[in-house]
Amino acid sequence: MAVSVGRPSGGGTSPTVAGPARGDGGESQAGALPGLALAAAGVTAAWGVHLLLPAVPVLSAAIVLGVVAAHLPALRRFVHGPGRPGLTLAGKRLMRVGVVLLGLQLGLGDVLGLGWATLAMVVGVVAATFCGTVWLGRRLGLPGDQPLLIATGYSICGASAIGAVSEVRRSDERDVATSVALVTLCGTLAIGVLPLLHGPLGLSDVQFGRWVGAGVHDVGQVVATAQTAGSAALGEAVLVKLLRVALLAPLVAVVAVGAVRSARVRGEAVGPRPPLVPLFVLGFLAMVGLRTTGIVPGGVLDAADAAKELLLAAALFGLGSAVHLPSLARTGVRVAALGLGAWAVIAGVSYAGVLLTTG
Repeated sequence: MAVSVGRPSGGGTSPTVAGPARGDGGESQAGALPGLALAAAGVTAAWGVHLLLPAVPVLSAAIVLGVVAAHLPALRRFVHGPGRPGLTLAGKRLMRVGVVLLGLQLGLGDVLGLGWATLAMVVGVVAATFCGTVWLGRRLGLPGDQPLLIATGYSICGASAIGAVSEVRRSDERDVATSVALVTLCGTLAIGVLPLLHGPLGLSDVQFGRWVGAGVHDVGQVVATAQTAGSAALGEAVLVKLLRVALLAPLVAVVAVGAVRSARVRGEAVGPRPPLVPLFVLGFLAMVGLRTTGIVPGGVLDAADAAKELLLAAALFGLGSAVHLPSLARTGVRVAALGLGAWAVIAGVSYAGVLLTTG
C-alpha cells in the first residue's frame, strides 16, 4: 500500500499511530526482515482465525491482529522498534503488488455483461458515496486526508483503494491507518448485518447480491456477505463489486490532478509532476486486459488470487500495527460518526439503485 509519509497531510494530523511516521524507502532489506517475519506470522494467524471462524475474512482478521500485536506488552517494543521498518515496508510495497494482482479478477466482458443500466447505477453509487463522505468528513472536522481516504475506501474497494489514493496524495501513515481500520471494521460488520435485512427489505436473491456488491467495501467481505443468499446472489455480488474495483484507476487519476492543483492554489512547490496514474495502477489495468484476453490458465488465476490475499493480509497487518488505540479514541467519536454516515449513504443509494435497475 502506498503509505508515503514524507509530508503531513494538509490541515493537521490525527495522532493515530504510535511512534514516528517514516518516509518512503530507505529501509535496508536486512533491517526490514524482522518486521516482515512478524507480518508473515500475522498472516498465518489470520488464516487460522478464518479457518476456525469462516465468517471472518482473512483480511479483517489480519488488521485486527496487527492492532493487537501493537498493544501486547510482549510485542509492543518490537513492533515500534526493530520491527517497524519491515511492517512499514509491508504496508507500502506489498499492498501495491496486491492491487496489481487484484486486476486479474476482472474481465471487461463480465463488466459489459451487466448492462448499461447497472453500469450507470454503480457509477452513481460510487460518486454519491465518495462526494457525500468527503463532505461529511470535512463538516465533522476530521484532519488531514482522513475524509478523502475513508471516502475512497467506502466507495471503491476498501483498503486497496485507500492504498492507491494515499500513494498519489502522499498521505500521512496515521491517516491511512485510521481510515483502513474504520473501513475494515464497517465492512466486517456488514457481514452480519446485511443478511438480516434481506427479507425485511423485500429483495430477491439476485437483488440482494447486487446490493451487497454495490454497498460492501472489500471483495472478501462481499463474498462472505452474499454467499448467505446462495450462488445466484454471490455471482451477481462479485460482478457488481468488481465493476466498482474497475473505477479505481479513474478515481486515482482525478485525485492526482486535484492534488497538484490544490498545491498550486496554496502556493506550495509541486516539484516534478507526478504521473497521472501511478505505475502500480497501470499494472492493475494491464492485469485487467490480460484477464480479458482469456489466455491466462485457471490455475494461474487461482494462484494469483491466493498470492493477492496473502500480500494484502500482510499489508493490513502492517497497517494495523501502526494504530495506537488510546490516541485513536480521542478522535473516535467523529471517526465513528463519519463511518456510520458513510455506511448509511452507500447502503441507501445502492438499495435505491438496485430497485431502479431490476424492478
